[in-house]
Amino acid sequence: MLKRFWLWLGRLLGKTLVFLLVVGLGGWAIGAAYYSWKFSGPVSDEEQIPANEAAYTEGIIEDAIRVVEQHRDNTRVLRDAHAKAHGCVKAEVTVRADLEETLRQGVLSEPGKTWKAWVRLSNGNAYPQFDRARDARGMAIKLLDVPGDKLMSNPRHASEQDFVMFNHPAFFVRDVAEYRSNFAAQADGRKALAFFPSWDPRTWEVRHLIIALKTLSPAPSSPVETTYNSIAPFKLGPHNIKYRVIPTPENCPAYAIPKPNTDLPNFLRSALYQQLSLDRMPACFALQVQRQNPSYYMPIEDPSVEWDEKIAPFETVADIRLPAQDFDSTEQNLFCDNLSFNPWHALPEHRPIGGINRLRKAVYEAVSAYRHDRNAVLDQQ
Repeated sequence: MLKRFWLWLGRLLGKTLVFLLVVGLGGWAIGAAYYSWKFSGPVSDEEQIPANEAAYTEGIIEDAIRVVEQHRDNTRVLRDAHAKAHGCVKAEVTVRADLEETLRQGVLSEPGKTWKAWVRLSNGNAYPQFDRARDARGMAIKLLDVPGDKLMSNPRHASEQDFVMFNHPAFFVRDVAEYRSNFAAQADGRKALAFFPSWDPRTWEVRHLIIALKTLSPAPSSPVETTYNSIAPFKLGPHNIKYRVIPTPENCPAYAIPKPNTDLPNFLRSALYQQLSLDRMPACFALQVQRQNPSYYMPIEDPSVEWDEKIAPFETVADIRLPAQDFDSTEQNLFCDNLSFNPWHALPEHRPIGGINRLRKAVYEAVSAYRHDRNAVLDQQ
C-alpha cells in the first residue's frame, strides 16, 4: 500500500512539474512574441509630449522635497538621489582628433580640444549608506569655461556643460506618469509596491522591476571600474543620441586596483583615494555616443528600452582622464556637496530630449534651489 502511494505521488509530482514547465515555456513564448511585436520599429525621431506631463511633474517635485527632508535629520539637506559622493575630482576631457565631421557638434566641435572638468562619482541612494549595499552608481561631468548661450539662463552655470549618468543602460520607468506613481510610493515608504500600483495585473510593471533590481548592483572594487550610461536621449547637433562613459585602463599607465576591504563603509572613496592620491596613478575613460536609428525600436520617450548596440554601435568621441590629485579634504568635500549637475546646463547642440529629461529640468532645478537655500540657512546658524 505504501509503495503504491509513493508511486502515485511521484507520478503526480512529475505531471505537476511537466505542467508547470509547459505553462512557464508557454508564458515565456507569449511574452517574447508580445514584446517582439510591441518593441518593433519604426519609431518617431521627434519628441511627443503628453498633455498631463506638467501636472505630474509638479507632484514629483513635491515628493522629491519630501524625500530630501526625510533624510535631512538636522544636518545639511542632501540630494534627492545620489546623495553620497565618493569624491569630486578634477578631470580632462579631450575630443578625439579623428572625430567624424558630422559628430563635431557643441563641445565636440574642435578635434583635439581639451576641456577642464569636475567629475563627481557617487552612490545612487537618497540616503548615504554603506558602499557594500546593492545600489546604483553615478558619474556626473561638468565641463568648465564652455562659451556660448546655454539652455538654462542661470548665471551660476553660464559657462558649464554637464553630463549625468548612472551604471545601467535602461531606466526603471517608461515616462513621467509612471515615474509619478513609482516615486510617490517610494516617498511614502512603500518601495515594494512601487511597481504594483493596484490589484489589477495589467498595471504591474514586472519588466521595470527587473530593470530596477539589475540597477541595484553589487559595488565594484572602485568607482573607476564601472560603465556609466545617459539612459535618456539627447541631441548631438542633428543626431538623436544616447551616451555612455566606459573605463579605458589601457589608455593609462598599468595599475592594479587593490582588493577592497568591503567592511569599510566608504571603501569606494578609499579606492579612489588610494589610486589618485596615494599611488599617484591616473584613471582613464572614453566618452561614447550611440546614434538613434528610428527604423528600429529606439524610442525617444521610453528610456526603459535599451537601444540595440548591434544596430547602433557606440562610437568614441572623447577621452577622459582623472589625473593624480589630492581631493579628499574638508574644503573640497563641501565644494562637492554644493555642486549642482543638471543635463540642461548645456549648449543647444546637446539639448536633452524625452520625457524623463524634461522632468529632470524641472525637478533638478527645484531641488537644487531648495537644497542650496536650506543649506545656506544652516551654514549661517
